[in-house]
Amino acid sequence: MELLDGKKIANEVKEEIAQEVTQIKTNGGKIPYLVAILVGNDGASETYVGHKEKACAKVGFRSEVLRFDANISEDELLNEVHKLNNNPEVDGFIVQMPLPKHISDQKVIEAIDPKKDVDGFHPVNVGRMVIGLPAYVSATPDGIIELLRRYKIETSGKHCVVLGRSNIVGRPIANLLSQKGIPGDCTVTICHSRTKDIPSITRTADILIVALGQAEFVTADMVKEGATVIDVGITRVKSDTTKSGWKLLGDVKFDEVSPKCSYITPVPGGVGPLTIVSLLKNTLKASKKEIYG
Repeated sequence: MELLDGKKIANEVKEEIAQEVTQIKTNGGKIPYLVAILVGNDGASETYVGHKEKACAKVGFRSEVLRFDANISEDELLNEVHKLNNNPEVDGFIVQMPLPKHISDQKVIEAIDPKKDVDGFHPVNVGRMVIGLPAYVSATPDGIIELLRRYKIETSGKHCVVLGRSNIVGRPIANLLSQKGIPGDCTVTICHSRTKDIPSITRTADILIVALGQAEFVTADMVKEGATVIDVGITRVKSDTTKSGWKLLGDVKFDEVSPKCSYITPVPGGVGPLTIVSLLKNTLKASKKEIYG
């Protein structure tokens, strides 16, 4: 069994991006510029945006966080999005989710210029990804692809089972792995809450990707010997064994499942560290106009 070390891969990719940014500076080019919009003071969102700022600084990007009160109106927020769309200095920007209940997440996502949609959530980018055109791919699916690629895990002709059909993880990763390429060329099955006898399907998986948000849902009897298991889930549960009083669990019962695997992601430290790296990659592509020209 080998751990798929997301931290290690994330650091490798950051170093590669930093070297490219250094070269851009040397050549007198434009430094990639990422902006984040943060509405309200949700603790998790603040933490995540803070990590993005640090990552940008590490690779040499310009970055900025625009903070707004939770009572900002939808029209006011859409106006801020419009300003960023029309600011030629800004290469890419994100609107940190979740937004307050009086603001439509989808309306805001669709207001972002697809050329600056480095989160990869706009329907134009999703549609381009689905039909195999160059696109900004959302962070978690892109992180999974990066892990499979860097560890040279064979995907061609393999059976991949995806647990979860969300628009953020399940559907896009299923689509990406079914496409031609490396990683790709998988036969993909998607399971969800209405799927009957899930264990009989997961036991056929060469590659099992779990994105349900249900702590320790996958047990050893559900996994094929020698499978590659990618655990996307992360749930905070109370614990008497940690100083914080909490611990993080994945969707896979790690201690029980890992001995059966050829490769498995830990939680934390698996897919998670690569999500911010994906945002950096998309911002670099945006600054170089690689996707839309």
